[in-house]
Amino acid sequence: MSDPTRVTADPFDLVVIGSGPGGYVAAIRAAQLGMRTACVEKYPILGGTCLNVGCIPSKALLDSSEHFAQARHGFAAHGIRATVELDLATMQKRKDTVVSELTRGVEGLFRKNKIERVQGVGRIASATEVAVTGEGGARTLKTQRILVATGSKPSALPGIAYDGRRIVHSTDALTLPEVPKSMLVIGAGAIGLELGSVWLRLGAEVTVLEFMDRPVPGMDKKSGALLRRALEKQGMKFRFGASAKAARVEGDRVRVTVSEGGAEREHTCDVLLVAVGRRPYTEGLGAAEAGLRIDERGRIAVDEHYATAVPGIFAIGDVIAGPMLAHKAEEEGIAAVERMAGLPGHVAYECVPNVVYTWPELAGVGLSEEDAAARGVEVAIGTFPFLANGRAKAMNEREGQVKILADARTDRIVGAHIVGPRASDLIAELAFAMEMGASAEDVARSVHAHPTLPEAVKEAALGVGRRAIHI
Repeated sequence: MSDPTRVTADPFDLVVIGSGPGGYVAAIRAAQLGMRTACVEKYPILGGTCLNVGCIPSKALLDSSEHFAQARHGFAAHGIRATVELDLATMQKRKDTVVSELTRGVEGLFRKNKIERVQGVGRIASATEVAVTGEGGARTLKTQRILVATGSKPSALPGIAYDGRRIVHSTDALTLPEVPKSMLVIGAGAIGLELGSVWLRLGAEVTVLEFMDRPVPGMDKKSGALLRRALEKQGMKFRFGASAKAARVEGDRVRVTVSEGGAEREHTCDVLLVAVGRRPYTEGLGAAEAGLRIDERGRIAVDEHYATAVPGIFAIGDVIAGPMLAHKAEEEGIAAVERMAGLPGHVAYECVPNVVYTWPELAGVGLSEEDAAARGVEVAIGTFPFLANGRAKAMNEREGQVKILADARTDRIVGAHIVGPRASDLIAELAFAMEMGASAEDVARSVHAHPTLPEAVKEAALGVGRRAIHI
């Protein structure tokens, strides 16, 4: 009987497993460098979690819901009176259109760069073979190198089972058919606050449970406190030092057992959103069987060149150590491929920004005040509130501030944190400044257009030297 498995006649230079931001960007860069490249994706649509059920659809809903909230509560301050009605179906359709346009864009880039797209589940058969199973049958891809970019998936909690409608994870929360009257969110990280904000703006009563004593625990503490106050003004409720132990659906309600202050009590809601982070996705990959080392958190161990314990196999993105951020995965994909080609690819991890896309937004890069203290780094700090920024006042966006941390000895910027309008855009200047080894004085001396939000960045840099002008 003949073997139905098809084997590629000529080996690829690189086979990438996974087409998320890390995988598809790596595949494109490899093709640019002249490598014969294939990308294996189990779903019929390219783009991975980020484009399909993560970054992009959530930001589409965040923008739409912000427009809705502005029409209901913000336009009046500008002299605009409006009667507003929510059309959730159209809002969801717009989100889906945005996703579709971007995923089709990735398909176009694959065609442009002559990357072979292989649909199916990829498994490492050996250091030079990727076995793919899909609707079209089985296929084995011969290759010189393998790059694992399989990403992550939502974590679960013991005693709480997802049902996709009442007890949901982040993917389910993007497609709720109606606005719940009440939503309980477990986890005050970026995902919980962002999706909680969407449904809060659309009319849900939202309460956030967080095991730690503050929101966004991994970011600058004082900046997180500013964000918390802003969200509380919008109606979001927080309960810290709390965790969910169990949940069950009864009819159209969810009964959640909450542990708080040494006692357990029951909380009821229409929708329970579990947003306690993500975990590496390696199911069916054959990583351990191939000899790759897996740590206690399910991550693949790699060296500074993104090489695993098996020569010829590399890994990037959410499946290795570090923050689970799309832009981090992209940069790792480029660096890994460039190193394969003998080029000096690198990622400056201390300059990778992190953003919470609530409104106001929270963005940070580098050291927080807590990090600096823990490392014994003496810093000079400059802050500037948006309340004193002309453009922010004109926009009626007065929440938050820019904070810059500079080494007290050298004046080199070692961290920056922004709470306010378009913080996600403003942080780029400071991430670039850090990448270039710039000082607070360098930023303070650079000319910023007036009136603009970036002037708050300049003023914070001036504040490091205690010479801010407008405060």
